[in-house]
Amino acid sequence: MSDSGNSGIWRNDGAVQPHAYDPYLHPELFRGVATRRVFAFLIDMIVISVPVILGYLFIALFGVVTLGLGWALFWLAWPASVIWAIVYYGACIGGPSSATIGMRVMDLELRTWYGAPGYFVLGATHAVLFWVTVSFLSPFVVLVGLFNGRRRLLHDFVLGTVVINNSVRAPVPQAARPY
Repeated sequence: MSDSGNSGIWRNDGAVQPHAYDPYLHPELFRGVATRRVFAFLIDMIVISVPVILGYLFIALFGVVTLGLGWALFWLAWPASVIWAIVYYGACIGGPSSATIGMRVMDLELRTWYGAPGYFVLGATHAVLFWVTVSFLSPFVVLVGLFNGRRRLLHDFVLGTVVINNSVRAPVPQAARPY
């Protein structure tokens, strides 16, 4: 059974659902997103790096206490760092705010192209695909975001995600007017 109206229910007639966030109808959703995304990334790198550095320091001190035997744990530090970063992005984007800590500080959130919030696998895949594309296509990944209305980067296109301003979606109550 198919529905050809715009009632928002499932369709079987082959029609493609439009993007939930149109940069021409709602430019405020994308205003300043590219710049704030850079700062959100830097904040997230600090959040990810602190436990990794503490882990390395713990292994170094543990090696001193065990007369060098504990230093054998250094081979676990790099894989643990990668797993920690993937879990961080997956848990944050899969959480109720659909944003990492850096994105929350910068008032951004990640959504699918059709408007659904993020989920764990999407967040983890987003992080992995970002690092893979940046490793091979560094300038191209950033340049793509400068030439589209939604400020999507290369990995956003591949995954079907969009990063929007969070404060625009949540209506802010107006202050009382002094008369």
